[in-house]
Amino acid sequence: MTAMSESRSELLAWLNELLQINYIKVEQCGTGAAYCQILDSIYLDIPMTRVKMNAKHEYEFIANFKVMQNVFKSKRVEKPIPIEKLVKCKMQDNLEFLQWMKRFWDTNYPGHPYDPVARRRGQATDAPTTLAPVASSRAANTPGVPGSRSGGKTPIGGHRTGSASAVNHEQVLGLQAQLKEMSAHLEGLEKERDFYFAKLRDIEILVQQQCEDLAKEGREDITLGEIQKILYSTEDGFEVPESGAAAAEEEETF
Repeated sequence: MTAMSESRSELLAWLNELLQINYIKVEQCGTGAAYCQILDSIYLDIPMTRVKMNAKHEYEFIANFKVMQNVFKSKRVEKPIPIEKLVKCKMQDNLEFLQWMKRFWDTNYPGHPYDPVARRRGQATDAPTTLAPVASSRAANTPGVPGSRSGGKTPIGGHRTGSASAVNHEQVLGLQAQLKEMSAHLEGLEKERDFYFAKLRDIEILVQQQCEDLAKEGREDITLGEIQKILYSTEDGFEVPESGAAAAEEEETF
């Protein structure tokens, strides 16, 4: 890999200044939103209304990258976008891609004024991070941590001051916010799962019908057979229990 002079902190500083956002981790670029707006700062014609700046679910990340793919195609940018890796929000994958984006920007940015907030029409940019939302609440009682509370100890045998209850209240609010975010994320994953499962089920039915029609004519299609193998393949190390398979066959006979 080509050596880069920019560190992670330098890249984030450049990104935050260019787009007027407040990313704290390179992994946040995995939503695809920042990458899209970097391109917009160059070309000024990216459909930013289709870019979800505060995307929180993987299917939203993928939609952002689809916008980016269309831009690369229209601008004839010969650079593969490893969407499957980037949307996992891993540091190394996004660091390498952000480094490439920085080089691309350095080469192609024409130097015109750019108003990132106006271009995204004031969309919120609170991309998710891998940090727990309650981290700031824990830090409230940790000496030496920015934002921590300072004050004397609670007198032995005396009553607690209001600061302790305030910290507990903040922790509860933080946990509630974390639970809400996790519930929303789970709901999004379930919708995404059901969406793709329905597609696979439609394909399975179509292939099965075609195979049955061909079988009646005494013919077979190698491609359809391979598709069925893929559809019915199992993960390595996993086998369908014989009892379960037998039960399924019995159900199908009725």
